[in-house]
Amino acid sequence: MRIVFAPSVFRQLKKLDKNIQKRINEKLILYTSQSNPLRFADKLQDFHFGSFRFRAGDYRILFDVQDDSIVILKIGHRKDVYK
Repeated sequence: MRIVFAPSVFRQLKKLDKNIQKRINEKLILYTSQSNPLRFADKLQDFHFGSFRFRAGDYRILFDVQDDSIVILKIGHRKDVYK
């Protein structure tokens, strides 16, 4: 699967520490390199923020799936990302 980032995600990533950025990048590469990356995802109850989420330590990656692409909508700490 291909990863597509929403424009606001780059601003969110820039605010994070370099180590956290690296961890998130490694997790995204790991998940999307699998034949079925959605098996690592959890479906969200409230679709306002996206349909699925990945975990990367204490950070969450919220995304939707469109055709053969994962569209990253939001990245943030677990206590703030759903606000």
